[in-house]
Amino acid sequence: MKDNKFKNILIYMLTVSSIIILSILLTSSYRSDIDPDAYYEVYLDGDVIGAVKSKKELENYIDKNNYYYKKKFDVKNVYSPNGLVIEKKLTYDKKISSVEDIYNIIQARRPFTIRGYQFTINTTIQNGKKEEKRQTKIYVTDNALFDEAVVNLFKAYVGTDEYQAYVDETQVPITTTGTIIDNVYLKDNITIKKTNIPVTETIYSDANELSQFLLFGKENKKTNYTVKTGDTIETVAFNNKISVEEFLMSNPTFTSSKSLLFPGQQVVIGMTDPQVEVVVEQSVVKDVVNKYKTVEKYDSSRYVGDDRVTQKGEDGLERVSQKVEIINGNITYIKPISKTELKPATDKIIVRGKKQYASGYNGGGVAPATNTSWGWPTNSGYTISSDYGWRVDPWSRRRNLHYGIDISGTGHGSPVYSVADGTVMPFGCHWSYGLCLLINHNNGYYTLYAHMSAKLVSPGQNVAKGQQIGRVGMTGSATGPHLHFEVYTGGMPYRGGVRQSPWILYR
Repeated sequence: MKDNKFKNILIYMLTVSSIIILSILLTSSYRSDIDPDAYYEVYLDGDVIGAVKSKKELENYIDKNNYYYKKKFDVKNVYSPNGLVIEKKLTYDKKISSVEDIYNIIQARRPFTIRGYQFTINTTIQNGKKEEKRQTKIYVTDNALFDEAVVNLFKAYVGTDEYQAYVDETQVPITTTGTIIDNVYLKDNITIKKTNIPVTETIYSDANELSQFLLFGKENKKTNYTVKTGDTIETVAFNNKISVEEFLMSNPTFTSSKSLLFPGQQVVIGMTDPQVEVVVEQSVVKDVVNKYKTVEKYDSSRYVGDDRVTQKGEDGLERVSQKVEIINGNITYIKPISKTELKPATDKIIVRGKKQYASGYNGGGVAPATNTSWGWPTNSGYTISSDYGWRVDPWSRRRNLHYGIDISGTGHGSPVYSVADGTVMPFGCHWSYGLCLLINHNNGYYTLYAHMSAKLVSPGQNVAKGQQIGRVGMTGSATGPHLHFEVYTGGMPYRGGVRQSPWILYR
């Protein structure tokens, strides 16, 4: 009896022990299900490239092994590439890669990054009749560096002392004549954001380097030129396809276009490619010479070629007040404010002979007159806002040869005059000229008048020197009211005529 009782107790104890052991095993299996191993899956551009045990370890390895970029860009840290994602995962069995292996895969596929700022310049440019949107992205390590570079650019266009006086509000007030800077700013729409920048991008950490890019573009076309005998700043600039203003910016030791050059001298030819539009607004009061007019009278009692000057011409003087807008060194708009005559001009009067010689008689060796006196195509008080020569066109922002002169400052709707007697030609102007006229002066010269707001004469009509033929405007590709004036010799434009500098008429 006792043996059976002991046997039952033993069976009971064995059963309880089995239950406890089974419970422990089941519990252990259950805990494995809820607490798997953690690891980090690495994705590059959406593709899995492996897994690492520690995200922090991979990031530290990237930073530690890129000392070159830390030194190059003067930064403390280098970061993962854009497009790299590291996500935490849980599993019981996962093959883990070394951080070195993952690093090598990343390095072969995408550049690492540094922290900095992206400036995006949004620009609208003209391509023919169409507008084009252009974006230029600039990367800097410090956002204040961009502002410093822009200030350098302002000084390049305005002058260091002049810009500082503007900032400090110490400009000398205009009492008689002079210039005051009213405003200096960037016209472009510029956005800024903090971002991780791929180390393969051009990243600026020096304000002077960035300002050079903003002024001369990516190619930074600068060459040296050795001055030759007879060179002037104007001829050197023209022959190298830059403007006088560009020459002076690249050679700041020269103060004006009239500065002298000497043979053997080295100068810099800097071809600008502005990435932004620097706007300078000025108030200007200046004394302007009012050139005398030449009045021709005819005397039928005098023979042809027997000309007499009965009154000498004398220039006058006017005080002109204007509001001037300048973009990247080009005058783009002039608003006339006032004009005061300080000294009247005196006309030059020439009496020309009209009587013809008898056949075979040369008049005692007196030759017929061959010179033509040319009038001016606008009112007085004008400014030559763009000369004949190479420039970056303020309309299209492309470099081209400006074939005429732009005469500004007389006001929208002011008169346009024929510079000599002639006949209005039937001529279809390119759309960029807007309303324009071509006059044949019947002596080998043709003159063209463009961007007018109105034409007052018709093809086939004979016009006299000084006769009003139109009104100043800004039709076609014009940034402000002005007259674009061109001269051709030897034939009509695009039909054998040769473009000449308009100053050929006024030598």
